[in-house]
Amino acid sequence: MKINWKKWLRDYGLFLLVAIMLVSVWEWVVTKGLVPPFILPSPSAIWRSLIENRQLLLQEHLPATLLEVLSGFGISLTGGLLLGAGMHFSRALEKIVYPFLVISQTIPLIAISPIFIMWFGYSIWSKIAVTILISIFPIVVSTYDGLKSGGKEYRDLLLTMGANRWAIFKKIQVPMALPVILSGVKMAAVYCVVGATIGEWLGASVGLGYFSRRMSGNLQADAVFAAIFLLSLLGIVLFLLISFIEKQLLKNKIRNLRG
Repeated sequence: MKINWKKWLRDYGLFLLVAIMLVSVWEWVVTKGLVPPFILPSPSAIWRSLIENRQLLLQEHLPATLLEVLSGFGISLTGGLLLGAGMHFSRALEKIVYPFLVISQTIPLIAISPIFIMWFGYSIWSKIAVTILISIFPIVVSTYDGLKSGGKEYRDLLLTMGANRWAIFKKIQVPMALPVILSGVKMAAVYCVVGATIGEWLGASVGLGYFSRRMSGNLQADAVFAAIFLLSLLGIVLFLLISFIEKQLLKNKIRNLRG
């Protein structure tokens, strides 16, 4: 895939400039002693900590967190799409499931995570359970809302032509709901990182969340920020990956419509 750098700079050049300015001011403020480094370490100190701990972070803790994130995201994606589609087809299922989904998002994760640890122990499944809880909601809601609101005129047209419900679902509702569904999937990809980190903070022996908690207890703020940087980078990469898939799917959709 060829990158159009002129377009990229036109779209994101201002953001890049502001980011460089903020990092420069941050470095200057900490270097001048205006903020204690144990509260806010400088970007250069964070980078040094990242380099010094690279083997521990990249070979031990990052793979563990990545496995939790991808496992939770995969289960949430599959379950969320099926549940959202099921709610679209069944009014009774919608009335039963939707309230439980809303209730699940009102429960503080900090309160329910210990329950998952009681059920699953300190295994990977307690972290995956937290990840699923926080990330399945946007997928289900976006799938249900997208299928519900898309293409009423086309649906009515196909009904007059004798199409059954499955044909309408496949040819009209799914393609028109795709942008809404993918928006929910992008949100879920970011939430997965948050869920896995919270699970590791509350009970784990490995992972970036566990590493940042341990470093926080030792007042090593630079190492904490190094782990946060990797977590943020992981969320950005997942978001960009889903965005790329979204563009390819929508391009194919437009191409098929033109064809």
